[in-house]
Amino acid sequence: MSEFMGDHDRLRLEEPTPDVRAVITDIEGTTSDIAFVHDVLFPYARDYLPPFVRAHAQEPAVAALIDDVRTEAEEPEADLDRVITILEKWMDADRKATPLKTLQGLVWEKGYTDGDFTGHVYEDAVATLQAWADDRRALYVYSSGSVAAQKLLFTYSDHGDLSDLFSGYFDTRIGAKKKMRSYKAIAAELGELPASLLFLSDVGEELDAAADAGLQTCWVARDENTQEKARMSERHPVVASFEDIELV
Repeated sequence: MSEFMGDHDRLRLEEPTPDVRAVITDIEGTTSDIAFVHDVLFPYARDYLPPFVRAHAQEPAVAALIDDVRTEAEEPEADLDRVITILEKWMDADRKATPLKTLQGLVWEKGYTDGDFTGHVYEDAVATLQAWADDRRALYVYSSGSVAAQKLLFTYSDHGDLSDLFSGYFDTRIGAKKKMRSYKAIAAELGELPASLLFLSDVGEELDAAADAGLQTCWVARDENTQEKARMSERHPVVASFEDIELV
């Protein structure tokens, strides 16, 4: 536990709080270091995505994504060079565009399978997720990265293949992470009451949207600056690591 966090900051979910039937976790900054995403995955995609798109542009799956870029950019006549320029601008802006995230996932697949990098997952997240899975808690991932990219990170993680811990994955195809309706859609797809779901994230706006949808929430703030920001919201329980969360 961080020195900044005291015992009183441990999140205990007990009566009259409804039982947590499933946990939904974010990745970046929550299960995994933001630096891994920004210093490893993003630069890799920036280098390899343009040649990947050129090499695979005629394949049906990639061609469909190229058309999705044209649609989202409102440039239906954009040629391939223009589409790549749009994608590069979106990458530089870290835009959460579904076709971009899907293409990035396809590029990262090569990096993972070639052994260029492994997915970072915090040790406390691994241990706690494993314990919850052993306790028959259903675990899900909800990230702005594509489902394919999420699966790759946990399949090729620093701790080996963790993909079997999760019952399912959600990305922006279910909706934007800062929109309440996205969390309602997840609850509906899982067939669970929103109050029986716990959402973990390091982003306040995401947690607000989840809480507005009726989910239980927990702000995973791994550094003191983020913890201070989390405390200012006074809306969500704040923890420094997964070890500080007790589900009873």
